[in-house]
Amino acid sequence: MSWFVTGSDTGVGKTYTIVQLLRLLRASGISCAGFKPICCGDRRDAELLLASGIEGLTIDEINPLWLKTPLAPLAAARIEAIEIDIDAIIDAFRALQRRVEVIVVEGVGGWLVPIRADYFVSDLAAELKLPVLVVVRNRLGCLNHTALTVRSVLGHDLACAGVVLNDLADADDDIAAATNRDVLGEILDVPILPRLTQKTSAMPAEWRAALRLPDARVSVSQANTNVNKVYTPEA
Repeated sequence: MSWFVTGSDTGVGKTYTIVQLLRLLRASGISCAGFKPICCGDRRDAELLLASGIEGLTIDEINPLWLKTPLAPLAAARIEAIEIDIDAIIDAFRALQRRVEVIVVEGVGGWLVPIRADYFVSDLAAELKLPVLVVVRNRLGCLNHTALTVRSVLGHDLACAGVVLNDLADADDDIAAATNRDVLGEILDVPILPRLTQKTSAMPAEWRAALRLPDARVSVSQANTNVNKVYTPEA
């Protein structure tokens, strides 16, 4: 029981969504961890995922490849003269699988970001054989981006567990943001899931159904929610 989280673009809120999901999974009594196969630029996303999962892991275990250049992996690896070893990434994922019940994998940018010239984020998700969650920004243009991403996910013979709409700060005045959820529900045959925030105190029923989660084992008040103290921005 693990999932691959991709985005319709970069900067749509994948990390924030995963941090909240991990918090709620732990609150349900599930041993879990985030996995960021590749970081490009800083390692902030991996640090947040590390803080959100079970204790006792190292950052290298959840982020096996760190490219210092803030570009797509293909471009960053060329600049740094590094050959990206896909097998090493897969091995790191399998090793983490032996440590936890659930892994939430965060892709790099969007679904078709190139890792190598012949290998994309979509190929990594297909190799891991995980159901995919698609995170999108709720704004004008998201219908097209979301539909393209979901169709490509299904075209890779992967299950799409759902679409997560992340609202912008000024979404109240955005007519596209007000209508996108209903339209996506009409044009896509996948769950449109409510946004997870720091104020979400228990796993929403829609998420529990989409992810096929068992009943909660412990109360939310028993869970360690310290991660929210280190992750304030919703991006």
